[in-house]
Amino acid sequence: MEMAFKMRKRLCALLSVFIFFLIFTTPILAKSSYVLPYPSYMPGSSLYKPHLLLAELSKFWYFGNFGKFTYNLKQADKYLVEAKTLFEYGQYLLGYRALKKSDEYFIKTLPSLKNAKSEGKDISQNMGILTSAAQKHAEVLTEIKKAVPDKFNWQPEKSASTMLDLKSTIESSIVLRRKYL
Repeated sequence: MEMAFKMRKRLCALLSVFIFFLIFTTPILAKSSYVLPYPSYMPGSSLYKPHLLLAELSKFWYFGNFGKFTYNLKQADKYLVEAKTLFEYGQYLLGYRALKKSDEYFIKTLPSLKNAKSEGKDISQNMGILTSAAQKHAEVLTEIKKAVPDKFNWQPEKSASTMLDLKSTIESSIVLRRKYL
């Protein structure tokens, strides 16, 4: 009798733990294994402008269609991480600009692969990388979208204000990335 009581007690404890994890965990449905870079120099840093110059000069190191693909994807990643960090710190204008740059570079990735394919090169591995990157970018942008205001009125000193439609800009960036999934 005492043995049956201990077994029921253990079964209840195990069932309680199972129910706890079932209720309080969120399922991970489509998380990408693609890894974004660590944020580098940010606007406001004294090394930010030299870093931008170095990035622009490094463009010439990446030649050929696969090189252009790699360069543009790295830049899209870098500016997305920059935008995410700036949005987290409430620097909405700078984050908005970084997100626009990320979009510009991301758009340039697929044409490079299409050119490589037209030259008879196998692009399947790079298309897989692009798909993973697009998925990761969309995940990050979805998280950013939850944390930023719908609109932000940027009012610089001695100049006219600028209304930034953050939510729609982020949504269009998500749509852009989802085209590659």
